[in-house]
Amino acid sequence: MTVSAHANLPASAWVQRWTSLISPGGKVLDLACGHGRHMQWLKSQGHVCLGVDRDAQALQTAQAHGEVLQADLENAPWPLDGQSFDGVEITHYLWRPLWPHVLQSLAWGGVLIHETFSQGNETVGKPSNPAFLWRHGELLEHCQSLHIVAYENGVLRQPDRFIQRIVAVRLHADTLPKFAL
Repeated sequence: MTVSAHANLPASAWVQRWTSLISPGGKVLDLACGHGRHMQWLKSQGHVCLGVDRDAQALQTAQAHGEVLQADLENAPWPLDGQSFDGVEITHYLWRPLWPHVLQSLAWGGVLIHETFSQGNETVGKPSNPAFLWRHGELLEHCQSLHIVAYENGVLRQPDRFIQRIVAVRLHADTLPKFAL
């Protein structure tokens, strides 16, 4: 089995920084999980993980960190209808038609942690296809129904890349005190 270079990397610093907002022991969806590096981190923090990816080989590694589901998120129906999660984590993946499903899958008080490439990345490398790059401010537009905890749109170095990332909570009146400053 060939393992991608990402499989051996630690979880994203963005994911690590914001994981504590997810309810202790919460069920977390890792969308486009690959080999499960974020599932591994989330599990180490006491969360129950479901990783979804189309790559069966990658899921063989990911299953060590939680439940996995092989699904083609871009060419088949949403495989998680009716399920809700205390957290949804997505890194280095963008497929705009999924966003209504992603947002609906957040339980009340659920935390979205998302980080991926944005417009400008085509000047420094891959991905360069606009279909896989957030436009300036677009991620905020997609999350306008959520309470935004943190948002960044900029350039990261080593390797150079343009990113947008967000942490947002699906608030309900009962969950407001938990996230008060």
